[in-house]
Amino acid sequence: MTLDASSLKMVQAAGPVRRRSDRSRGASIALHATLVVASVIAVFPVFWVFVTSLKPDARAVEPTPKLFNESSLDNYTRVLSGEKGDFLAWFGNSVLIALMTTVIGVFISATAGYAASRFRFPGKRGLMMSFLLVQMFPFAVLIVPLYNILIALGLNGTSFGLVLVYCTTAVPFCTYMLKGYFDTVPTDIDEAGRVDGLSPFGVFWRLIMPLAKPGLAVTSFYAFLTAWGEVAFASAFLSAADESKTLAVGLQVFVQQNRTEWGHLAAASILVAIPAIVVFYLVQRFLVQGLASGAVKG
Repeated sequence: MTLDASSLKMVQAAGPVRRRSDRSRGASIALHATLVVASVIAVFPVFWVFVTSLKPDARAVEPTPKLFNESSLDNYTRVLSGEKGDFLAWFGNSVLIALMTTVIGVFISATAGYAASRFRFPGKRGLMMSFLLVQMFPFAVLIVPLYNILIALGLNGTSFGLVLVYCTTAVPFCTYMLKGYFDTVPTDIDEAGRVDGLSPFGVFWRLIMPLAKPGLAVTSFYAFLTAWGEVAFASAFLSAADESKTLAVGLQVFVQQNRTEWGHLAAASILVAIPAIVVFYLVQRFLVQGLASGAVKG
């Protein structure tokens, strides 16, 4: 590949390209020191919780020079064995509710976002505006009306009722996000699918959805986290039976009136964080792909 005379003059006029190696030593040291400090601030709380989970309850809150002094996995063993509560049942309930919320919420959000992106209908602008306004209300003010609705539907105290509640909080945000992503997909793809004889839903399901994987990954991760670590709705809408609790609600058994079992609480917190980390690891490829594709789109 060769440059013509005009292109060569433009390159020469632009001057030399500043490389990363041209940065001064002081600037490099300051930049790396800032990154190290920021990383320590972000990682240290998680590290301290992990260290606390390895200590007995009596020494969990005592700062000692040896962080791993008297460390063991007894707290994890007691939590998983059910000695301090039916942790495995809580885990199963949380996984079921989070997966149902993700699947149902993302499907509803994708269909609504695609309709808002491709079709014109009365009230479209008001609908999208309402999705933003819903996010402004604190969740606490929604507990009473949602509780009355679940009572009327006969779903209070059930896992499916809680899934519907979580969908009411996840769908508005996910719909608005997916609508913006569908806007970046050329409408020529829809027209080509209709020429090939696909129905509107066939175009959406077979052509648009595969192209929207990065957007679906972001919304799926958000919907999963919405249901995974939520406490207020789960405490209000699930029955008080131990076997029907979720992980976030079940952890309250370690906080008693007169004492807190910090070692067991920390161990359970580490176990609760593992599925969220796994989900992030599974979708991070699509998250990076979404950032990269957004950088090259006009």
